[in-house]
Amino acid sequence: MLVSKTIQLRLVQEDDAEFISELRSNKKYNKHLSKSDTNVDAQKLWIREYKEKEELKEQFYFIIERLDGTRCGTVRLYDFREGSFCWGSWILNQDKTRYASIESALLVYEFGFKELGCAKSHFDVRKENYAVCSFHEKFGAKQVGETELDNLYVIYPEDVNKMIIKCKKIFEKL
Repeated sequence: MLVSKTIQLRLVQEDDAEFISELRSNKKYNKHLSKSDTNVDAQKLWIREYKEKEELKEQFYFIIERLDGTRCGTVRLYDFREGSFCWGSWILNQDKTRYASIESALLVYEFGFKELGCAKSHFDVRKENYAVCSFHEKFGAKQVGETELDNLYVIYPEDVNKMIIKCKKIFEKL
Protein backbone atom coordinates (compact mmCIF):
# COMPACT_ATOMS: atom_id res chain seq x y z
CA MET A 1 0.00 0.00 0.00
CA LEU A 2 1.22 3.48 -0.88
CA VAL A 3 0.06 6.20 1.52
CA SER A 4 -0.02 9.99 1.30
CA LYS A 5 -1.64 12.71 3.42
CA THR A 6 -5.28 12.13 2.41
CA ILE A 7 -5.25 9.12 0.06
CA GLN A 8 -3.72 5.71 -0.42
CA LEU A 9 -3.16 3.40 -3.36
CA ARG A 10 -3.71 -0.33 -3.07
CA LEU A 11 -3.50 -3.00 -5.72
CA VAL A 12 -6.82 -3.82 -7.38
CA GLN A 13 -8.76 -6.92 -6.34
CA GLU A 14 -11.51 -8.78 -8.13
CA ASP A 15 -14.13 -7.34 -5.76
CA ASP A 16 -13.29 -3.87 -7.16
CA ALA A 17 -14.84 -4.84 -10.51
CA GLU A 18 -18.22 -3.21 -9.88
CA PHE A 19 -16.59 0.04 -8.69
CA ILE A 20 -14.33 0.13 -11.77
CA SER A 21 -17.22 -0.65 -14.11
CA GLU A 22 -19.31 2.16 -12.64
CA LEU A 23 -16.38 4.58 -12.83
CA ARG A 24 -15.46 3.72 -16.43
CA SER A 25 -19.09 3.82 -17.63
CA ASN A 26 -19.78 7.23 -16.05
CA LYS A 27 -19.94 9.82 -18.85
CA LYS A 28 -18.59 12.45 -16.46
CA TYR A 29 -15.32 10.53 -16.07
CA ASN A 30 -14.82 8.47 -19.24
CA LYS A 31 -14.74 11.17 -21.91
CA HIS A 32 -10.95 10.91 -22.45
CA LEU A 33 -10.47 7.21 -21.66
CA SER A 34 -9.92 4.40 -24.09
CA LYS A 35 -13.08 2.35 -24.40
CA SER A 36 -13.41 -0.80 -22.31
CA ASP A 37 -16.05 -3.38 -21.55
CA THR A 38 -17.87 -2.08 -18.47
CA ASN A 39 -19.77 -5.30 -17.83
CA VAL A 40 -18.92 -6.38 -14.25
CA ASP A 41 -18.22 -10.00 -15.21
CA ALA A 42 -15.95 -8.86 -18.05
CA GLN A 43 -14.20 -6.55 -15.60
CA LYS A 44 -13.67 -9.44 -13.16
CA LEU A 45 -12.15 -11.52 -15.95
CA TRP A 46 -9.88 -8.62 -16.95
CA ILE A 47 -8.73 -8.27 -13.32
CA ARG A 48 -8.00 -12.00 -13.09
CA GLU A 49 -5.88 -11.82 -16.25
CA TYR A 50 -4.25 -8.61 -15.05
CA LYS A 51 -3.23 -10.24 -11.73
CA GLU A 52 -1.04 -12.64 -13.71
CA LYS A 53 0.72 -9.62 -15.27
CA GLU A 54 1.08 -8.09 -11.81
CA GLU A 55 2.84 -11.28 -10.63
CA LEU A 56 5.28 -10.88 -13.51
CA LYS A 57 5.69 -7.15 -12.67
CA GLU A 58 4.42 -6.22 -16.13
CA GLN A 59 1.57 -4.04 -14.87
CA PHE A 60 0.30 -2.51 -11.65
CA TYR A 61 -3.32 -1.39 -11.29
CA PHE A 62 -4.23 0.55 -8.18
CA ILE A 63 -7.43 1.62 -6.51
CA ILE A 64 -7.18 5.13 -5.12
CA GLU A 65 -8.85 5.43 -1.73
CA ARG A 66 -9.33 8.08 0.88
CA LEU A 67 -7.63 7.10 4.12
CA ASP A 68 -10.99 5.94 5.50
CA GLY A 69 -11.15 3.31 2.71
CA THR A 70 -13.64 5.15 0.47
CA ARG A 71 -12.72 4.27 -3.10
CA CYS A 72 -12.36 7.36 -5.26
CA GLY A 73 -10.39 6.34 -8.33
CA THR A 74 -7.99 4.17 -10.29
CA VAL A 75 -4.52 4.45 -11.79
CA ARG A 76 -2.36 1.97 -13.68
CA LEU A 77 1.36 1.60 -14.46
CA TYR A 78 2.30 -0.43 -17.55
CA ASP A 79 4.41 -0.47 -20.74
CA PHE A 80 7.74 -0.88 -18.95
CA ARG A 81 10.58 -0.38 -21.42
CA GLU A 82 14.10 0.98 -21.48
CA GLY A 83 13.97 2.11 -17.85
CA SER A 84 10.67 3.92 -18.33
CA PHE A 85 7.05 3.32 -17.35
CA CYS A 86 3.77 4.56 -18.71
CA TRP A 87 0.81 5.38 -16.53
CA GLY A 88 -2.85 5.95 -17.22
CA SER A 89 -6.37 4.71 -16.51
CA TRP A 90 -6.28 7.61 -14.06
CA ILE A 91 -9.77 8.44 -12.91
CA LEU A 92 -10.89 10.31 -9.79
CA ASN A 93 -14.56 10.59 -8.87
CA GLN A 94 -16.59 12.95 -6.70
CA ASP A 95 -15.41 11.20 -3.51
CA LYS A 96 -11.80 12.27 -4.03
CA THR A 97 -10.03 14.51 -1.54
CA ARG A 98 -9.06 18.06 -2.43
CA TYR A 99 -5.48 17.12 -3.34
CA ALA A 100 -6.09 13.56 -4.57
CA SER A 101 -4.82 14.32 -8.07
CA ILE A 102 -1.50 15.70 -6.82
CA GLU A 103 -1.11 13.01 -4.18
CA SER A 104 -1.95 10.13 -6.53
CA ALA A 105 0.48 11.44 -9.16
CA LEU A 106 3.22 11.74 -6.54
CA LEU A 107 2.53 8.19 -5.34
CA VAL A 108 2.67 6.89 -8.92
CA TYR A 109 6.06 8.55 -9.41
CA GLU A 110 7.30 7.33 -6.04
CA PHE A 111 6.36 3.77 -6.99
CA GLY A 112 7.75 4.00 -10.53
CA PHE A 113 10.99 5.78 -9.72
CA LYS A 114 11.82 4.49 -6.24
CA GLU A 115 10.15 1.07 -5.96
CA LEU A 116 10.64 -0.04 -9.57
CA GLY A 117 13.84 1.90 -10.22
CA CYS A 118 12.72 3.50 -13.48
CA ALA A 119 14.67 6.51 -14.76
CA LYS A 120 11.72 8.25 -16.42
CA SER A 121 8.02 8.03 -17.19
CA HIS A 122 6.36 8.31 -20.59
CA PHE A 123 2.64 8.78 -21.10
CA ASP A 124 0.04 10.19 -23.44
CA VAL A 125 -2.90 12.48 -22.82
CA ARG A 126 -5.78 13.14 -25.19
CA LYS A 127 -5.19 16.55 -26.81
CA GLU A 128 -8.65 17.81 -25.89
CA ASN A 129 -8.11 16.89 -22.24
CA TYR A 130 -6.73 20.38 -21.55
CA ALA A 131 -6.93 20.20 -17.77
CA VAL A 132 -4.87 17.00 -17.56
CA CYS A 133 -2.32 18.26 -20.12
CA SER A 134 -1.93 21.42 -18.02
CA PHE A 135 -1.65 19.39 -14.82
CA HIS A 136 1.21 17.30 -16.20
CA GLU A 137 3.01 20.33 -17.64
CA LYS A 138 2.82 22.10 -14.27
CA PHE A 139 4.29 18.94 -12.73
CA GLY A 140 7.27 19.32 -15.07
CA ALA A 141 6.38 16.90 -17.85
CA LYS A 142 7.68 17.85 -21.26
CA GLN A 143 5.78 17.24 -24.46
CA VAL A 144 8.02 15.17 -26.74
CA GLY A 145 5.62 14.43 -29.57
CA GLU A 146 2.05 13.95 -30.61
CA THR A 147 -0.25 11.67 -32.50
CA GLU A 148 -3.52 12.55 -34.14
CA LEU A 149 -5.30 12.06 -30.77
CA ASP A 150 -2.66 12.46 -28.07
CA ASN A 151 0.11 14.63 -26.70
CA LEU A 152 3.12 12.50 -25.76
CA TYR A 153 4.99 13.38 -22.56
CA VAL A 154 8.06 12.38 -20.60
CA ILE A 155 8.98 13.26 -17.02
CA TYR A 156 12.06 12.54 -14.92
CA PRO A 157 12.59 12.17 -11.17
CA GLU A 158 14.26 15.59 -10.93
CA ASP A 159 11.11 17.19 -12.40
CA VAL A 160 8.95 15.43 -9.82
CA ASN A 161 11.33 16.41 -7.01
CA LYS A 162 10.73 20.09 -7.86
CA MET A 163 6.98 19.48 -7.53
CA ILE A 164 7.47 17.69 -4.20
CA ILE A 165 9.18 20.81 -2.85
CA LYS A 166 6.29 23.00 -4.08
CA CYS A 167 3.70 20.62 -2.57
CA LYS A 168 5.44 20.30 0.77
CA LYS A 169 3.90 23.60 1.95
CA ILE A 170 0.42 22.42 0.94
CA PHE A 171 0.81 19.08 2.70
CA GLU A 172 2.18 20.67 5.88
CA LYS A 173 -1.13 22.53 6.22
CA LEU A 174 -3.22 19.36 6.04
